[in-house]
Amino acid sequence: MSKRITGVMVYYYFVCKRKLWLFNNDITMEHSSDLVGMGKLIDETSYKRQKKNILIDESINIDFLKDWKIIHEVKKSRKIDEASKWQLKYYIWILREKGVQIEKGILDYPLLRKREDVLLSEEDETQLKNIVNEIQEIILLKLPPEREKKGICKKCAYYELCYI
Repeated sequence: MSKRITGVMVYYYFVCKRKLWLFNNDITMEHSSDLVGMGKLIDETSYKRQKKNILIDESINIDFLKDWKIIHEVKKSRKIDEASKWQLKYYIWILREKGVQIEKGILDYPLLRKREDVLLSEEDETQLKNIVNEIQEIILLKLPPEREKKGICKKCAYYELCYI
């Protein structure tokens, strides 16, 4: 059985495989997280003139687009930069598969007043295919993967579930 992979799932794949499994199994903790709330507030109050939060196929939610050529993803910090880049690469890949010629993505960090261009290479596309397959395997597990102690765990919305 194949499940539609979302951008959040790709992001969580890089952040924490256990979090990915919990999220996929409708165990959500974000609603009580102050950090998640702050991220949503930044998203809502930044780039007000842009058409934002564009949902495509109920699997990717793009923060905003410029002329259907450049995708923007708004983040509050660069702490999980690699996950953010791959989430954006996934969005580019999905849209290109649908025939939309996205030129690039941009990670926007409004609090830092920084931007970072993200490009999708052929190698990235091959890697994304493998990542999607691995995500499918993880979400089909009967039990969540073992927790991995990482520096970001204490600020994670799932911290209490994993450690207390």
